[in-house]
Amino acid sequence: MALILAIETTTKLCSVALGRDRAVLAQREVETERHAHAEKVNIFIAEVMEEAGIKLADVDAVAVGIGPGSYTGSRIGLSAAKGLCYALDKPIIGVNTLTTLVEAARPAAGNTGLPQWPMIDARRMEVFTQEYDAQGKAMGEVTPLVLDEAWAQAAGACCVFGDGADKAVGLWKSAPHVVHAPGIKAHAWAMLAHAEARLREGGADDLAYLVPLYGKEAKVTQPGKRST
Repeated sequence: MALILAIETTTKLCSVALGRDRAVLAQREVETERHAHAEKVNIFIAEVMEEAGIKLADVDAVAVGIGPGSYTGSRIGLSAAKGLCYALDKPIIGVNTLTTLVEAARPAAGNTGLPQWPMIDARRMEVFTQEYDAQGKAMGEVTPLVLDEAWAQAAGACCVFGDGADKAVGLWKSAPHVVHAPGIKAHAWAMLAHAEARLREGGADDLAYLVPLYGKEAKVTQPGKRST
């Protein structure tokens, strides 16, 4: 029965959970528009350990959301997880945030019998997404996607969820074959089953080389020259 600390900071939700054998022992969450992740994540880690009465040294592994999602949020969570794993000599397990959404949506989306499209907001009408089958198995690659009527019609019967899907309610109303499951978030507790399975199979990641899954390249621009 593995004891896993899970950290998810790739969306607006900053979420930390401690679990054993998929059962949640303690969790802390906050969701704000201004991304309080840097302020809260280490506080939440300390609080869940204290509530559970367990020392960090007793954790078997640390699971961390690697995106896609917020560039800054992804780096904050990954940095916290790497620091713990390095200091405690524990394995690190990177978890695709879309996979976490699929697990969080299991009660709502899993019963539809439809292919699933978890969606993370990438601003305007763009999302990060990936196709999963009705059982929650990934079928394709993570990709940025612009939500429009053409995609909704081409997707066929499916279930969509996540904050990326929640912003397109009007689009789903015009596509009755698309089932929208609202309010599904990337909770840290939803990482536990996947992380435990990987740990059991010896599938931990390389601490030095685990990096965020950004979904697309960051756009870096040079500041313009000031006029004199």
